[in-house]
Amino acid sequence: MKGMNRIGLTWISFLSYAFTGALVVVTGMIIGNISDYFNVSIAEMSNTFTFLNAGILIAIFLNSWLIEIISLKKQLICGFILTIISIISIALFHNLLFFSINMFILGLVSGITMSIGTFIITHLYLDSKRSSKLLLTDSFFSMSGMIFPIITAYLLEKKIIWYWTYIFIGIIYFIIFLLTINLNFDKLKMSIKNIQQKKEKWNLNILLLSISALLYILGQLSFISWVPQYSTNIMHMDIKQTGSLVSSFWMSYMIGMWFFSFIIKFFDLHRIFIFLTGISTLLMYFFIHSESFIKQQFIIISLGFFSSAIYTIIITLASLQTKHPSPKLINIILLFGTIGTLLTFIVSGPIVKYKGLYTTLINANILYGIVFFLSVLIYHNKKYQNIK
Repeated sequence: MKGMNRIGLTWISFLSYAFTGALVVVTGMIIGNISDYFNVSIAEMSNTFTFLNAGILIAIFLNSWLIEIISLKKQLICGFILTIISIISIALFHNLLFFSINMFILGLVSGITMSIGTFIITHLYLDSKRSSKLLLTDSFFSMSGMIFPIITAYLLEKKIIWYWTYIFIGIIYFIIFLLTINLNFDKLKMSIKNIQQKKEKWNLNILLLSISALLYILGQLSFISWVPQYSTNIMHMDIKQTGSLVSSFWMSYMIGMWFFSFIIKFFDLHRIFIFLTGISTLLMYFFIHSESFIKQQFIIISLGFFSSAIYTIIITLASLQTKHPSPKLINIILLFGTIGTLLTFIVSGPIVKYKGLYTTLINANILYGIVFFLSVLIYHNKKYQNIK
């Protein structure tokens, strides 16, 4: 029975990332349709989606303390209720202000849920199993990135209105809700009480890893969010080819996570961090400067594969900086990563408007390059760590 409970809790973690991934990834596919629906420019619409990212950011920030006040079970149940209300409101009300508010609520729900999912994994599993399970958890983010562009492309091709995408996304949280009401969270309650009685010392690498998380997520989402528009407007591809590129990226991203979750224990995490950030920077450069759909398809598959483990390695390295990682330590990486998500359209929107899509992708490539240099710095700094 205990084993089944542990498996069930692990699946909540998996689905929490799938839910957030679906919300974030579909933006690039439907932003044009939503801007037409509300009769605003794509640049203006991109600012509206900042409400989604702001909700995720605020939720992760608050959940460092919320997790000690409100039980995990109650948070997940409330999240389901808010998700249903938001999706129904999106479908019923043709109003940009209501849409923005509902995006913010969905962001809050997904941020809290993803934070809970990460906390569950870090306290159910130790050492190499933790990094392996974190990779598998994060793979569900990319699984949504593979599945939902295909669903969205099908809906748009069949002239089905865009908000049906969010209805399908809501099914993920319905499954989370069913698991939540049937599982026992007592072990996690004890973990929270034990952590409150212990102190941890943070070092410089935690700051560097936090900055790496921010720049990596900002670079990744700036790239993949504008690839659909770049492929359509610059490369003159049709909607199926565009959906294929985005779906291929997340499919290989997911496969890469599965692959690295098995082999990561045989490598030094710092060195594999350097390797993956370096090769990902090069692959993104080649994608931007390729003029063939077939070449771009091959390159984006490779990019998804080799970049798949980067964010999870950042989280794992941060959790290994102290012997007893607290929710605040894990959440600080998620917080910086979410700041990267929040800044995606704030930074890339004006670049698209004033400099164009090509420059936007180049900017994403530069951010990947900075993360590579940070990974080298973190590697050389590790010998000065004092883990206590």
